[in-house]
Amino acid sequence: MKKTFLLTTCLCTIAATHAVAATSGHQPRHHATARHAVKAAPKATQPTNTAPAATTVAATPVAVATPARQHAPSAVNAASNQPETMVVLGAGAARETQSVSRRALQEVAPGTNPMKTLSKLPGVMFSSSDPLGSYEWSQQILVRGFDQGRLGYTMDGIPLGNMAYGNTNGLSPNRSLQIENNGPSSLAQGAGSVGVAASNDLGGAMQFTSIDPTDKFGADLAGTIGSATTWRTFARINSGILPTGGKFYASYDYQDADKWKGYGKQKQQQANIKFVQPLGEYVKLTVYGDWSLRKENDYQDLSIATINKYGYNVDNITKNYALAKQVAAGSTTQCPAGIGITNYGDCQDFAYWNSAGLRQDALGYGRLDFRFNDRLKGFATVYGHTNSGEGAWATPYQATPASLGGTPISLRTTEYDIHRVGFLSGLSYKIANHLIEGGFWFENNNFEQARRFYGLPQNNPPGTLFWYQGNSFKTSWQNSYNTKTYQVHLQDTWQILPSLKANYGFKSLIVDNSATALPGSVMGQPVASTYPTGKLSTSDGFLPQAGLNYRINHNNEIFADFARNMAAFDSSATGLSPFVMNANVFNSTAKNIRPEHSNTEELGYRFHNTIVQASLTGYYVEFQNRLLAVSQGVGIQGLQSIIANVGSVTARGIDAAINYNFAPNWSVYASYAFNNSFYNDDLNTGGTVYRTAGKNVVAMPRNLANVQLSYDDGSVWGNVLMQFQDRRTYTYTNDQWIDPNAVFNLNVGYRFHSQNVVLRGLDAQINVTNLFDKRYVASMGTNGYVPADPTQTLATLQAAAPRMVFFTIRKHFQ
Repeated sequence: MKKTFLLTTCLCTIAATHAVAATSGHQPRHHATARHAVKAAPKATQPTNTAPAATTVAATPVAVATPARQHAPSAVNAASNQPETMVVLGAGAARETQSVSRRALQEVAPGTNPMKTLSKLPGVMFSSSDPLGSYEWSQQILVRGFDQGRLGYTMDGIPLGNMAYGNTNGLSPNRSLQIENNGPSSLAQGAGSVGVAASNDLGGAMQFTSIDPTDKFGADLAGTIGSATTWRTFARINSGILPTGGKFYASYDYQDADKWKGYGKQKQQQANIKFVQPLGEYVKLTVYGDWSLRKENDYQDLSIATINKYGYNVDNITKNYALAKQVAAGSTTQCPAGIGITNYGDCQDFAYWNSAGLRQDALGYGRLDFRFNDRLKGFATVYGHTNSGEGAWATPYQATPASLGGTPISLRTTEYDIHRVGFLSGLSYKIANHLIEGGFWFENNNFEQARRFYGLPQNNPPGTLFWYQGNSFKTSWQNSYNTKTYQVHLQDTWQILPSLKANYGFKSLIVDNSATALPGSVMGQPVASTYPTGKLSTSDGFLPQAGLNYRINHNNEIFADFARNMAAFDSSATGLSPFVMNANVFNSTAKNIRPEHSNTEELGYRFHNTIVQASLTGYYVEFQNRLLAVSQGVGIQGLQSIIANVGSVTARGIDAAINYNFAPNWSVYASYAFNNSFYNDDLNTGGTVYRTAGKNVVAMPRNLANVQLSYDDGSVWGNVLMQFQDRRTYTYTNDQWIDPNAVFNLNVGYRFHSQNVVLRGLDAQINVTNLFDKRYVASMGTNGYVPADPTQTLATLQAAAPRMVFFTIRKHFQ
């Protein structure tokens, strides 16, 4: 009945375009600040287009001002005395929201994860153990105490899933789109608009966009070299307008780098193609395709005890296979020389022989944008995504059978396959002072996951783990999952008065999950599965949002909003999923599992003129039925976690940001966030009660701050960014803390404006990450969280990369 009602609602209300701003109205993009941000270089060669008008990025009215230029991420306004605004603070919006310009994304080292660039926004913490933020095992992003699995992510409106390692329903932004093809990116800290295609956006949404092809023919080449023998090449060709009126670009990049410690590689190659074709005066077709192949050797997870005794450079013993076999076969109390006893008191878990992650993706969509008249317009999108992945870990906990060599080590894999298809549609209708919008999203996702073991030889081990395995001798489990998502939304933006705007609406969400657990096997003999087979359904027919924006005068405005959201259950045998539980536990508790909900309230103020943008937001969040995954043993053992409902979580805080163009060519950006997120109830793991009431939420620092000083005269440009993270905890009872850190990054470059054929269209830049070589813990929770760690031996921390330098040169041909 609920599905029928929702589908009928969708057809009757004809829902809205993701493109039309959920909080828009009469406001131009970032209002008064646009007067200095919109000036574009008259001599620049390729206009950088933002995403199609109906993509979800427009769910905030804050996209970057007039396009920057494509050949130089940087083609800035040489004629202006003010640099382009890099962060736009959402003037006119009825919720806290910011947008980072395309140029800001291009001024960091090529290949950098765009989520890392968004970390300068207030309330956002991003961490990774590699300098580019692209190493997926260590990627960690939190917003106002919500971890990455509870945020929404889209690219051109296409859902990117939950962003967990081994993503079960999507892929990371830097695998869906090359950084060189990124348009502006936006963040809504409290809650994304009702039209965002995400079933887990409890705490906000990040929306990324791709640039459009250019009207003129052109080609771009770029090369990067840097620390850890990093090199990256990029090439793109734009067709210009074809005889049919359409245009396209095709691009390819290849990136290769050594790990900054230990032995191993971080590799990725990727290709994008985008085609835009007008179909008459009122219809436009957009086709996009992405292919990505990523291969990465892992960094060793560390514990506090390891760091205190041996420092941050401990890593896998990949080059010493003999030692790895000795460790695996030896006593847990008598470890070989050079191997410490810290992690759970067992030398087997101090360092492993090798580990790696493999991901191959193909993503594509076709989209029709249509306009019936000046009042009525809409879009329809069909998309598909396939992924094959493997996480490989050489484990001392499972020996290779004697018949296969009898080595005390084997290779353990977690294998992934995603096959998902989806449909997005929407309409918007302008009548009097109302903009009425509605939309429909459907996705069918088939996900397969398996845990297998493969033999390793006594001697001459494989030189790399960058290959998919075959002929396993053991399958611990192999499960299939299907997830069907149905979402409709309806909203109205009402311009009550010239200075007062209201935005109100709701979405209805149904997610059906089903799991099938197949028998495992050992040397060809079947073994009963301990994982559940069954179904879960998550539904809420009324998830409302409402907001007001009042413009006090030309420069000042206040806003307030409320949003209620729900997170659907994940379908997997790993991570935060009910299906990770033992089958008997699942069967007895499945009917009582409740989905997570959040209620977010915001009250904020903004100021903006041609010199200053400033915002201040206070918020209060109630998080209901918070689910926690309690790790059992070390990660490599692969033990089934305990999923516990810790009850409610409360978060209170403030976000503040300012852009100030204080002199010709100079600007300063600063942001500060205070967040107090704490558990309201004690944690009960099914027999043991831990005193977590009043304790801080794991991984989220109370204080975050960013300060960036920038200079840009059209030729010479540069910026230095300081990012501060307060102390963080990785235990639910807060018995262990990681020290705070302050890290600096430097970016400088030069754009040539000569008409000389060699120098025309040329620019160069240098990027220095961790400028002062700070040693600190970057990510935490890579092997999960525990109630307490009195011996400081839980290996769930990742060391940050030291200072690293990258040099890039680009050339545009036209």
